[in-house]
Amino acid sequence: MHLSLSVCRKFFLVLIVPVIMLPLSCRQKSKSADVAGQRIAEDRTPSGPLKKVTVYPYWVTTCQFAGYYLGKEKGIYRKHGIDLNILQYKPSVSTNDIIKLGQSDFAVLWLVNAIEMRSSGINIVNIAQFSSRSSLMLLAKKSSGIRKIEDFNGKRAGIWDGYELQPRTLFAKYKLNTKIIRIGSTNNLFLKGGVDITNANLFDEYHTIINSGYDSSELVPFMFADYGLNFLEDGVYCLEEKLKSDPVLCVEFVKATIESWEYALNHPNESVESIIKNQKLQNMPANKSHQTWMIMKYRELYLPPGKTEMNIMLSDSDYISNARILLQNGQISRIPEYKSFFRPYTSLLHPSAAK
Repeated sequence: MHLSLSVCRKFFLVLIVPVIMLPLSCRQKSKSADVAGQRIAEDRTPSGPLKKVTVYPYWVTTCQFAGYYLGKEKGIYRKHGIDLNILQYKPSVSTNDIIKLGQSDFAVLWLVNAIEMRSSGINIVNIAQFSSRSSLMLLAKKSSGIRKIEDFNGKRAGIWDGYELQPRTLFAKYKLNTKIIRIGSTNNLFLKGGVDITNANLFDEYHTIINSGYDSSELVPFMFADYGLNFLEDGVYCLEEKLKSDPVLCVEFVKATIESWEYALNHPNESVESIIKNQKLQNMPANKSHQTWMIMKYRELYLPPGKTEMNIMLSDSDYISNARILLQNGQISRIPEYKSFFRPYTSLLHPSAAK
């Protein structure tokens, strides 16, 4: 997420909610798929010594990073010659510093964060863009009288501190007089009627609000992506120096990550168990039903119906759209060149691509 356009977001951990039953298609696995999953750890025969690699997610351990945790447990990264360390999120540590100082080889970031870093002189590059549609929304209750975006006029919106850019841009685009109330890591103000609108993620806060006593039929979601504000999440980044010095590692890391995510999305129960285990090791609150919801929503985002392969491409239109909003709001002084910023791992398969 995007905190002050340079640090990651703060949102509350989950409430106690009823267990969600997985769709039958996800619970019924073929015998061959199960056998393949069981044999993953047996097929680790990297051609050389493993490379110690660190990845930094932008938030705490949840199923939004299940691919990395399950891929590590199943030996998928080892198969690609990688001994993976997942650096735990710390709110007191700047993501910029972690990247700039080389404390992590790879990072998972929002596009706007990365554009800001690149514009500020940190030579960060995108080597795979898994997210192609923002999961962030503004959420209203039908009881407030809100049915369409124009109904926001004269209302109060509770917005996470540091996340004002998207809603401010939206309100300006539709010439709305909507008052932003900065909130912290809870949606209590929205639940208690102190604000009419709040921001939420499809895979997270939307679920906790439903399980706080609201039926989905009582809520009206407004997805930012539907209004031309598709702030992409979950891109894989590294410093340009890393890409130039070890393009093979960059290729293998992305290939392993794709394989890990595909396994995680096709084995949601294992994903949830892995995350719950790691949350407990980190002394975090662990809620199985919420993590189940999260992995299922991530499947919708990463592998929607009709799609068999994960996205890795960052379109120039999405890039320019995000960058222009940053430029117009004074967050950056110039738009970094798209071709220098986006270096998909597939382009590294040719030796000349790393030059």
